[in-house]
Amino acid sequence: TLNTKHSRKKVTFLTFYEIINPLMIKIFTIVILFLLTSQAHAVVLKIATLSPDGSSWMIKMRDGAKEVAQKTGNRVRIKYYPGGVMGDDKAVLRKIRIGQLHGGVVVANSLVKYYSDNQIYSLPFKFKSFKEVDYVRERMDQLIVDGLEKNGFVTFGLAEGGFAYVMSHVSIKSVNDVRKQKVWVPDNDPVVLETVKVFGITPIPLTISDVRTGLQTGLINTVATSPIGAIVLQWHTQVNYLLDAPFLYIYGVFALDRKAFEKISQEDQSVVRKIMDRVFREIDHQNRKDNIKAMETLQKQGIQFVKPSPEELNEWYAIASTLPKRLVKADKISQYMLNTLESNLQDFRSQ
Repeated sequence: TLNTKHSRKKVTFLTFYEIINPLMIKIFTIVILFLLTSQAHAVVLKIATLSPDGSSWMIKMRDGAKEVAQKTGNRVRIKYYPGGVMGDDKAVLRKIRIGQLHGGVVVANSLVKYYSDNQIYSLPFKFKSFKEVDYVRERMDQLIVDGLEKNGFVTFGLAEGGFAYVMSHVSIKSVNDVRKQKVWVPDNDPVVLETVKVFGITPIPLTISDVRTGLQTGLINTVATSPIGAIVLQWHTQVNYLLDAPFLYIYGVFALDRKAFEKISQEDQSVVRKIMDRVFREIDHQNRKDNIKAMETLQKQGIQFVKPSPEELNEWYAIASTLPKRLVKADKISQYMLNTLESNLQDFRSQ
């Protein structure tokens, strides 16, 4: 009802302010609530591993973590503790149990307490070539993945560690040779403990972090590990000989506590699975190449490859063949899993 020009402007300004101010407050409130809600529902997965920072494993896993955060809008983030800062596999699994960690990238045999059949590939002298490994894994990997998940761990496929070879200060060809040595075994690996008993070896259990010191001091003088493992852990600087026969096959898994994983929404679980499944396939393939290169590196650095005679090799095979029945009898692997492995190997070899 005011007629002056000045008054009309004032009324118009106040009317606009009265409209826009409550609207901005509402928008601001909604944004803040959204951010707080998003933050409250964000899941940070704490994962430990012995893999050193900067290694090919860690590079690929960090890339996967970045992609997971991006594709889930930071609702799921993965924080790694590399280089063994959280301890060895045994310590990592203990910290998972008490909730200090949510998972670990571990050697598969460290999970035997939760699912004993996941060590089926680690039977000594069972595989004679990577072709046999590939044939069997194509048919059996999913059994292991499903078994671990039923028993509390979500995994994203298996990542090859490669063939472990017997490496020592001294030349070893025969079973009798190794019986005279101070042989290291992991302190949490029942299959390896049974293996050394079968071969008549007196083992010296140590954590992985103590092995290099043990080699330096003479506490042990013989280990079994993959070529890439020997180089990454610097054990190759303490050995002179390698028994040129694949002793056993090893692999690693990204073991994530299932309860922690189930706190993530179904949609985000699918994203995490898709990305990390792909990452571990890439690691699996890369490790094959890295182990082949590592074998060449070991030779170039002067480690002598010792080839056992056919008679000596047959003795290794003959003794190793008695182990599976012992493990079944002791309930360390199931008869079903052993039969499945044997059947697949027989199918491959018959071709």
